[in-house]
Amino acid sequence: MALFEVETEGHIMITCAETEADARNIVQETYPGENPIRVSKRPRDSFVISKAALGIVGKIDVCHVAREALAKAAGDKIRAIRIYMHETGADLEQSRKVIESNILAGW
Repeated sequence: MALFEVETEGHIMITCAETEADARNIVQETYPGENPIRVSKRPRDSFVISKAALGIVGKIDVCHVAREALAKAAGDKIRAIRIYMHETGADLEQSRKVIESNILAGW
C-alpha cells in the first residue's frame, strides 16, 4: 500500500491506500461532506512533519511542555493552548501549532 496525503477544505489526512481513487474513497467515507481538493502520493512509506517548518525550535522541550499542558487541560485544546502560552511565553499561533502537533501524535 502507498501513503497518500489528502487535503479537503477542513482537513489534511494521511492514509494508506492501494490507489489514489481508494484514498479519495476513504475521505468520502470518513468526511462525506468534504471533497478532496488535493491528493498526493508520498514517495516513501513514512510521513515527516518538520518542527522547524511549524516554528517549533528552541532549547526547551516543547513536546514535553505541550504534553503537560494537554494533561493539565484534560485534553481541552483551547485550554491547553492557553496553558502553553502562559508557561512558555509563545504567541497564539506558535502555541496552537505545538498543541495541535501533539494532539496529532496521540496526546
